[in-house]
Amino acid sequence: MNDASWGAPPRGGHWGPPDQGPAPAAPAGPARDEHAAQQTRPMPIVPDVPAGGDQDDHDRGAARLSGPLFRDEMPQEPMPSEQPEPAEPQGRSPHGHRQGRQQAKPQRQKKQAGRDLRAAIGVGVGLGAVIVASLFIQKAVFVGVIALAVVVGLWELTTRLQERKGIKAPLVPLAVGGAAMVVAGYVRGAEGAWVAMALTALAVLVWRMAQPPVGYLKDVTAGVFAAFYVPFLATFVALMLAADDGPERVLTFLVLTIVSDTGAYAVGWRFGKHKLAPRISPGKTREGLLGAVGFAMAAGALCMQLLVDGGTWWQGLLLGLAVAVSATLGDLGESMIKRDLGIKDMGTLLPGHGGIMDRLDSLLPTAPVVWLLLVAFVGAG
Repeated sequence: MNDASWGAPPRGGHWGPPDQGPAPAAPAGPARDEHAAQQTRPMPIVPDVPAGGDQDDHDRGAARLSGPLFRDEMPQEPMPSEQPEPAEPQGRSPHGHRQGRQQAKPQRQKKQAGRDLRAAIGVGVGLGAVIVASLFIQKAVFVGVIALAVVVGLWELTTRLQERKGIKAPLVPLAVGGAAMVVAGYVRGAEGAWVAMALTALAVLVWRMAQPPVGYLKDVTAGVFAAFYVPFLATFVALMLAADDGPERVLTFLVLTIVSDTGAYAVGWRFGKHKLAPRISPGKTREGLLGAVGFAMAAGALCMQLLVDGGTWWQGLLLGLAVAVSATLGDLGESMIKRDLGIKDMGTLLPGHGGIMDRLDSLLPTAPVVWLLLVAFVGAG
């Protein structure tokens, strides 16, 4: 390191012992040049100290303005066999390799996942096992799983609204009406779901009347939005389940959505360079969207051909394309909500994933799309 990076040098021109009396007169001629070279010789590099600089800094009160402690990598102790190399004087290195070592450019950091990968995988596998088991053991059990997820999702959403925005959407009528909406959709079909949705909205309006009128409009508006966003969209999963091959249809819906998210993550993490929507979700890329489309179309062709009664592979291609688009839009939609609220996750219930709503973000808007296309392709069942 050159002297300029260590602050002003002492009178002697280098970090040496303090001057002992007046400096001798400089000789003339060649002796003068040799004397000047000795007076301006560079200071040897001192091995790095893990914290607080080295002893010379403390003794002389000089603040260290650059050096290894300012690099991205952590300082390392020199090996016993290594000897410190003298640094080139400032401006004297013809190739700049000494200055490059002391003022190294920040290295590009390696891409890392933003969550605890082990926890995310463990929780994902556990949830998948519960869902698949309840789906193929008894349909009514899976309806209960949907209703439970709806109630927890509503609790997370209304809690975050109150914490971050002071909006008090009434949870009780939302939870009761949301669970009833799912059951009505399974038992009575789309007509039952619409009726339950209307009654839930009415219950929200009436329930909020028991409190002072200040903030009434924003509270009931948020309540109606929550009723539509969480339980009503989730009801389309119950509509799929009601078909004769309902478990296979629901499994197709889940597999395609998960594969789409996985393809987007894998391709975007490896090849992503062009941002998809930087103001909404900076981590999403156009390459990731192409990965989602490709993975979902391949999975859709397989699922429609092997799982759904009367389905064909080309229908699966179209279904996979629609799922990739709707899942991406759903993810971006919840990202908008979380950015407006100033939060990263809707909850902390699922380690490595966030909350229930953080897992439903792409599933909820995809459910009506899959239900509609399946009805168009193979009928209501």
